[in-house]
Amino acid sequence: MVAERQNFSAKMVTKTVDLRSDTVTKPTEAMRAAMANADVDDDVLGNDPTALRLETEMARIAGKEAGLFVPSGTMGNLISVLVHCEVRGSEIILGDNSHIHIYENGGISTIGGVHPRTVKNNKDGTMDIGLIEAAIRDPRFEICYPTTRLICLENTHANCGGKCLPVEYIDKVGDLAKKHGLKLHIDGARIFNASIAIGVPVHRIVQAADSVSICLSKGLGAPVGSVIVGSKRFIARAKILRKTLGGGMRQVGILCAAALVALQENVPKLEGDHKKTKTLAEGLNSIKGLQVDVDSVETNIVYFDILESSNITAPKLCKHLEDRGILVMPDSSTRIRLVIHHQISGSDVQYTLSCIQQAMTGVPEENGGN
Repeated sequence: MVAERQNFSAKMVTKTVDLRSDTVTKPTEAMRAAMANADVDDDVLGNDPTALRLETEMARIAGKEAGLFVPSGTMGNLISVLVHCEVRGSEIILGDNSHIHIYENGGISTIGGVHPRTVKNNKDGTMDIGLIEAAIRDPRFEICYPTTRLICLENTHANCGGKCLPVEYIDKVGDLAKKHGLKLHIDGARIFNASIAIGVPVHRIVQAADSVSICLSKGLGAPVGSVIVGSKRFIARAKILRKTLGGGMRQVGILCAAALVALQENVPKLEGDHKKTKTLAEGLNSIKGLQVDVDSVETNIVYFDILESSNITAPKLCKHLEDRGILVMPDSSTRIRLVIHHQISGSDVQYTLSCIQQAMTGVPEENGGN
């Protein structure tokens, strides 16, 4: 995946090693063929056979009654929150470092009138059960407080480095929600990564959840979309909200066909992604001036820190790598995120490590790169 390089003073790069996210994957030839040949109809009217097939399969995998294809994970999470919090002024409890809270444009508030009450995320992506319970509003004081209706978890937890939430922990949060008459939603954008990493089926991981949003265009590598799953009643309401938000697309089976291929072809590849990520983390940690918590790397995301003793910043290192055809995501002036996906090879990982080593030591690369 790395271009052949001519030995000029400025190297010409025609391909990239794109480690910015697992959202950057390109459709495979099998996906493109499935899209071209997809059996389609009007999905808003509920008649697209390929969409129905995908939704049924995802519901089966997650152990829920029904599913609904949506254009994005952000829309999937928004719809889920709005279904559970139909009354404006409702409140949800979620992590202060969660995707819904940080990266989804505050849609639950601006569109749904839902108030977020954050609880600190621990390094492993969990929130302390006691703090969650303490955040639940006392209904005796509803004249002053918003009404708590929903708890949200994220698995794997992206900002915590792709950490997997323990099944026992999710069960406890589910029990807590039931105790207080609340619902539990899981942002399961990378739930298949969690399933592969801990060796537990998806349906068992999300057993305690009332709804789950599962992304198709991250580790699974499909070009577009997510599926939300839950009860038949939940999905009936979700379908109406999807139309309200402009997500009611017509012959959507063209997109669902690629997702069905992704389920067959790419779920088994996630274990290899995780192994390559671990190799990357170990290699980074061996480079002087860098630091990685290798033991915390569980899935396909790794963060590394540039130590103060180094004479390079994260933006400068990113530019150095970009010049060599490697795209990465800076997290701060001293921290960088890398994400592995199925279109990153083992040689791409080694090439990335060699370029980072060169940047940190100032030793020139051998002619020709990788």
